[in-house]
Amino acid sequence: QVRVVESGGGLVQAGGSLRLSCAASGTIFGIKWMSWYRQAIGKQRDLVAAIESTGRTVYVDSVKGRFTISRDNAKNTVYLQMNSLKPEDTAVYYCNADISPYSDYKYLDYWGQGTQVTVSS
Repeated sequence: QVRVVESGGGLVQAGGSLRLSCAASGTIFGIKWMSWYRQAIGKQRDLVAAIESTGRTVYVDSVKGRFTISRDNAKNTVYLQMNSLKPEDTAVYYCNADISPYSDYKYLDYWGQGTQVTVSS
């Protein structure tokens, strides 16, 4: 009933920028948190940034000052603007949305399929 789809990944040089998008669709009453995670080869999946419906944001220390998370509540879409990219940012980036399909305020986590970000040196 709910689908989460990421887009915007690609190959960039170190110091470049990318903007990731994630759109949630289907039966949606409300979305509390929308988050970006990333997983590099051989490493665990870690939180990168998250944004609440109110606009409150959190970031992992390694991306503070370089990445900006934002959302368009009308479109059920979250964005991740990534600037000053480093090779260590290379990973598959996954979108997570904390969604209540109905007006019972029972929120569940939904994951996107992931989008590859590769930063060359």
